[in-house]
Amino acid sequence: QVQLLETGGGLVQAGGSLRLSCAASGRTSSSYAMGWFRQSSGKEREFVAAITLSGGNIYYRDSVKGRFTISRDNAKNTVYLQMNTLKPGDTAVYYCAASLCSRCTLLAGGGYEYWGQGTQVTVFS
Repeated sequence: QVQLLETGGGLVQAGGSLRLSCAASGRTSSSYAMGWFRQSSGKEREFVAAITLSGGNIYYRDSVKGRFTISRDNAKNTVYLQMNTLKPGDTAVYYCAASLCSRCTLLAGGGYEYWGQGTQVTVFS
C-alpha cells in the first residue's frame, strides 16, 4: 500500500503561483511513476502532469505546458507541482497519484493504483 498526502493548495490571484507537494508513505521502496490530476466542479477528472521514477520522462497536458513544472525528490518520497501564471481555469481539486504499472499509460487515471485525498486550488481574477 502507498499513502499519498497532498499539501500546498489555496487561494491565489490570477497570475500568481502555488507549489503543490505530494508526500508518499508506505510501500515507497517500490518503483512507481507519479502523476497529478485535477477535477473542477461539474467536470471529469483530467490529467495534468506525470513523471517517471527517474524523472527521465515528463508529460504535461497542453494547457499547462510552460506554466507548470512537475518534479520529484526520491530521497524525500515527494513529488511537486510548481504552478505559475495561474488562471481561473486552473481552479480545481488537485490529486496526486502513484503508478506501479510499468506498461500503463501515465496520461489517464486508469494507469494509477493509488490516489491522494486532493487539495483545493482556487484562482480568482
